Amino acid sequence: MSARRELPDSPYLAAAAGRQPGRVPVWFMRQAGRSLPEYRVLRAQHRMLEACFDPELVCEITLQPVRRHGVDAAILFSDIVVPLRGAGVDLDIVPDVGPVIAEPLRSAADVAALRPLEPQGVTAVAEAVSLLVDALGDVPLIGFAGAPFTLASYLVEGGPSRTHARTKTMMLAEPDTWHQLMTRLTDLTIAFLTVQLDHGVDAIQLFDSWAGTLSLADYRSFVLPHSARVFAALADAGVPMTHFGVQTAELLGAMAEAGATVVGVDWRTRLTDAATRVGTGIALQGNLDPAVVLAGWPATERAARAVVADGRAAVAAGASGHVFNLGHGVLPESDPGVLTDLVALVHSL
Repeated sequence: MSARRELPDSPYLAAAAGRQPGRVPVWFMRQAGRSLPEYRVLRAQHRMLEACFDPELVCEITLQPVRRHGVDAAILFSDIVVPLRGAGVDLDIVPDVGPVIAEPLRSAADVAALRPLEPQGVTAVAEAVSLLVDALGDVPLIGFAGAPFTLASYLVEGGPSRTHARTKTMMLAEPDTWHQLMTRLTDLTIAFLTVQLDHGVDAIQLFDSWAGTLSLADYRSFVLPHSARVFAALADAGVPMTHFGVQTAELLGAMAEAGATVVGVDWRTRLTDAATRVGTGIALQGNLDPAVVLAGWPATERAARAVVADGRAAVAAGASGHVFNLGHGVLPESDPGVLTDLVALVHSL
């Protein structure tokens, strides 16, 4: 286990922990990705899953946006299905499609056959984290995992879905099977994040990408207890923990109850409204619409200034801090130069 780094001057760690940062911190989801030409050069030589299990490649790709943009945090280059692959699930990440599961889980027997994640299944991730902790200097590293519900959706659907119909069918028609699946995936998520924490990540983020497809009642009954167990199991690590999903405006209060110290907000909800929904004492992350970056600098500057102002108002309303981010990931068509200028602008404000 690596000793936790002391980074007292990190604006990101300060804001995420409810302390006063020296400036508004900014990083971007999917900042290490397809918008960067240096990333595309590497990916032309490696498939996605291959890259995720190559420690030196993970390290290099994670560092690229830190070098280029001067962001206040790095996020581990990986994918939410990496721990599933590490646990032996036959899957691939298909270009322009996403994760595809060879044999989707459709029955109690399928769920029972799902193996736990052993640390040796993600040794490459552990090695990459260790490399990054050494390479990043005073820039914090965010580790992450997919939340149990989002992992369950991929496993049950067999791949990306617009309706999540099979997932909801299992959830509502076979609740015992559903909770068994979620229990196993919660254990897997805890194990994956524990590996990252043991090797030195400075913060974690739980991505529940598809939770916004659920009603509040279903989220509370079928998802919240499992996500809450993830945060409860990792709370003693003492690092900032972010809970993020898209189209989750109606779920923000329940997501805050799960136990994270930071709640991510997409661009559909004002930060001041989010502050009211999550309650006092929790930091907010977000929430510039990623599409705004495609509209050029004048539009990006106006929108970014509005987000920073909204973040200040949210803190005044009871949020413990504000981390500037996009409301979802960087779009591949984004101009890296606009992103670099956006970081500089937020820092200047």
